[in-house]
Amino acid sequence: MTDQTVTSDSGSAKSAEQSSEFAASRLAGGDGRDAILEVENLRMYFPVKSSGVIRRTVGHVQAVDGVSFQVPAGGALGLVGESGCGKSTTGRLITRLYQPTGGKIMFEGKDIAGLSPKKLMPLRRDIQMIFQDPYTSLNPRHTVGAIVGAPLLIHNVVPKKKVLPRVQELLEVVGLNPEHYNRYPNEFSGGQRQRIGIARALTLQPKLLVADEPVSALDVSIQAQVVNLLQDLQREFDISFLFIAHDLAVVRHFCPEVAVMYLGKIVEIADRETLYNHPQHPYTQALLSAVPDVKQAAIGGRRERIRLEGDVPSPINPPSGCRFRTRCPLAQEICAKQEPPLLQIGERHKVACHFAGEIGQHPTKPVTARLLGIDDQGNPDPGATPDPNAVEQPGFADTWYDVQGGHLGAKA
Repeated sequence: MTDQTVTSDSGSAKSAEQSSEFAASRLAGGDGRDAILEVENLRMYFPVKSSGVIRRTVGHVQAVDGVSFQVPAGGALGLVGESGCGKSTTGRLITRLYQPTGGKIMFEGKDIAGLSPKKLMPLRRDIQMIFQDPYTSLNPRHTVGAIVGAPLLIHNVVPKKKVLPRVQELLEVVGLNPEHYNRYPNEFSGGQRQRIGIARALTLQPKLLVADEPVSALDVSIQAQVVNLLQDLQREFDISFLFIAHDLAVVRHFCPEVAVMYLGKIVEIADRETLYNHPQHPYTQALLSAVPDVKQAAIGGRRERIRLEGDVPSPINPPSGCRFRTRCPLAQEICAKQEPPLLQIGERHKVACHFAGEIGQHPTKPVTARLLGIDDQGNPDPGATPDPNAVEQPGFADTWYDVQGGHLGAKA
């Protein structure tokens, strides 16, 4: 955007017209694909208690703070970020292992965020989770048959005499010997244990699988086998995936869309080609610069590594404004005063940054100032016309803001 403030009547009218068009596209549903899961402004604050006999709440760990995204039916969304950014907490909120502090979790059009355990019982069949550690997620005192067959008995899916044949069938689906149903988890390797966990998650034929770091504890050769297995199962059973990982190469292989988290917030979300080839957020750019590039190594080139300075701030007392500003080389005064909205800047691309741009092409003035009704320093601007639609919303619209050209973009 070349003009950061709107002072003339014509400029205000133009901004209002763009805002109404943008709002209409939001109501139209954007990309047109059905979403099996829609998360809106999801929050999870863990209380911090004081020591002593009377333990009072002295603060909160803001593990997840205002996260919004969609998972398309039959598709896969990757959720990446460094340790402690809130990825696993988000997955546990969606499966309702945690009670969210606020926000909506719309599963097939129904908000499940506030449902009681009794009302959640039928939905347990449709939403399952693959846990990160295959060594601790399986009960060592139960046989594989008991572990995989437990959901069938709890939900009374098949008669008791048919549980064993069903368990053996599932073990075969995930590439294990069906005759190993009477063995214990300690008799299997890490890759085999993860396959047992996948078989357990598939027992009730779920519609959505939350895969929390499903291959991080496995050897590289086993990782490829498990990822290929998940892809085959997705195609065969039409399962939707929320794929949580820190390995960007695995996420790029598995997920058509990728969201990047930092300190409890999504800072960028896009289709994988756009995100990996044209990242706009400085944190995303730093993450991708650390990924080994085989193609560049083959031709003798090497991507310049972007090294972030400082430590990740505490989620108990996160920085004001943009949470990444304390480590960002682009940070200015506006970053401390105003939190950047997760703004759609392309057909399937959103970014939360006042200075969004590709490496070496970041603007010198904030691109979000006019939309927020502020000046370049983050102070309220009486002459500007803020856009109420420049907020975090799940999904993608048919129109978006072209931050480079400073105008409204749309599908051709």
